[in-house]
Amino acid sequence: MDFLRSQAIGLYLEQPVTWLHRIDARVKILWVLSLLISPILANNYWRLGMVVLLILVTLSTGLPMRVWKQQMGILLLLASLTYAIAIFSGDALLLNPQPRRPTSEFITYAPYRGKNCPQPQPTDYCYTLFKVGRLQITRRSQDLGVRISTVIFTYTYAPTLFLLVTATEEITAAITFFATPLRFIGVPVAELALTLTLALRFIPLVIEEVQNLARAVRTRSINWRKLGYRRSVETLIILLERFLRNLFDRSEQIARAMILRGFTDPDHHQSPWIQLQLRWGDMFLILLAILFWTVRLLWVS
Repeated sequence: MDFLRSQAIGLYLEQPVTWLHRIDARVKILWVLSLLISPILANNYWRLGMVVLLILVTLSTGLPMRVWKQQMGILLLLASLTYAIAIFSGDALLLNPQPRRPTSEFITYAPYRGKNCPQPQPTDYCYTLFKVGRLQITRRSQDLGVRISTVIFTYTYAPTLFLLVTATEEITAAITFFATPLRFIGVPVAELALTLTLALRFIPLVIEEVQNLARAVRTRSINWRKLGYRRSVETLIILLERFLRNLFDRSEQIARAMILRGFTDPDHHQSPWIQLQLRWGDMFLILLAILFWTVRLLWVS
């Protein structure tokens, strides 16, 4: 079960310190939101550009290959399989719809050309890109495949890379900074920031508990086939109950530690762990973000 530890999902890598680690968390949040929002209503070239951008950023950071190689490979494989499935099933699952109106004999053009286009036309446009028997790739299915595969990669890898190079305290401080105006309408920003910090800190504990239970089951050499369906379900329920009990015990220990330290109100017991400060590199990335959105809004559709 060391596989769980090797996955950089929600984990922070302290060493080595790369240029992404030194960037202000507020700027990184700005860029993550840009990468997640900009593909909406964008063309396929822009979506593919976001995938290439994430890969180039990862390579430029100098992060150890063992950290991102496996996860990026799994995401690229998943995106490729999704693309392969979508391009062959994007046009209503290859159904042959009947036209509502009869074909007019005066129409001398059709959206097909070549061996896949039965009727000639004066342009190079062809709706069917590839066809072998019942398998065909059309422009709509290709567009659908690119959209789905790029969204899967971008929306999964961008937040993971952000969590990999940003400490929990930095994330909390940045979100608290952006949510500060909500205090004027009565939103408990400090309580929400504390809850977010504890939730992010709890992710490694959950992974550790799953790993410990899996090792306990493997040590006892349980033969699931001999147990049968009913006893296997009962065993899984017992393991789930033990897992939840361990998590509640960890939560209670954290709560007692906070009470013993006199923690009663986040507004009066704040620990200034992180001092957010914009540097020249952060200002440069902010200008790049402005240019990024200018290009997206004016020239990409």
